[in-house]
Amino acid sequence: MFHVYSVPLTTLVEEFELEVAYKASDYESIQLTVADVARPGLQLAGYFDHFEPMRFQVMGNVEISYLQKLSEVERMMTLDRYYAYKLPALLVTRYNPLEPVCLELAKKHDVTILRCHEATSTIVSAIIAYLSAALAPRITRHGVLMEVYGEGILLLGESGMGKSEAAVELLKRGHRMIADDAVEIRKVSGTKLIGTAPNLIRNYVELRGIGIVNVAKLFGMGAVKSENEIDLVVNIVPWKEHEAYDRLGLEEQHMEILGVQVPMNTIPITPGRNLAVILEVAAMNNRQRKIGYNPAKEFTEQLDSHFKQNNL
Repeated sequence: MFHVYSVPLTTLVEEFELEVAYKASDYESIQLTVADVARPGLQLAGYFDHFEPMRFQVMGNVEISYLQKLSEVERMMTLDRYYAYKLPALLVTRYNPLEPVCLELAKKHDVTILRCHEATSTIVSAIIAYLSAALAPRITRHGVLMEVYGEGILLLGESGMGKSEAAVELLKRGHRMIADDAVEIRKVSGTKLIGTAPNLIRNYVELRGIGIVNVAKLFGMGAVKSENEIDLVVNIVPWKEHEAYDRLGLEEQHMEILGVQVPMNTIPITPGRNLAVILEVAAMNNRQRKIGYNPAKEFTEQLDSHFKQNNL
């Protein structure tokens, strides 16, 4: 079942330090559920087809100057119809002057009015980015998320496979941890996934035989990161004697997470394998592939060329 997330209007007001010119009776309970922001140009001209009143509304210089050119009667009729849709809130930018009728009708229809000094395009883009991240579809996966050479690596595998131990070894090598045990994954665009840790367990890692370790205090604040894009999934599996594993890397594996295809490596583990070193190589190899270089294809091409030259 699809879950709809929301952001309290009060949280948005605090985040962007907006001034409340009029507070509706339900101000504390208003929830924003749509990431898009609307500028009501056509609506002020009387065209309301396809109007989505659930969007956060913003008026800038253009909208305010248009209203000022209307007669008092036309302005009242336009705003009365506009406010009647019970908007979640209306933000007036650049501290544009608020006509008395604007506040009167806001009180009549119980619509929150906000103000700010920022330019319209600046605040609109910032609010859209904030809401897109906050309202993004999300899931939680059991695993570990590390940043290795700038690549976000999501470690998956059964409990006891050594994911947390590998994370600690990577920390000692100067890499950063985002989450251990549970990773919250948000889809912020059609091709981008962002991973973070639940607030309750952020910066903590569990090591069997030792217990809970606070990474930020043990390794320093430079060893942790609040969130990171997921660039590669590494699935850690136990080594099976008769299992066939890809030894060249020609087979491109992907894992679908929230509809996004993420490159994946399956790494079989046996006693004595240094998983941290393998993960570092996997991160560097993934970076090379993203810029178009594939060593496996280059190697096979060299082999083919050698066999052709020697008529083998």
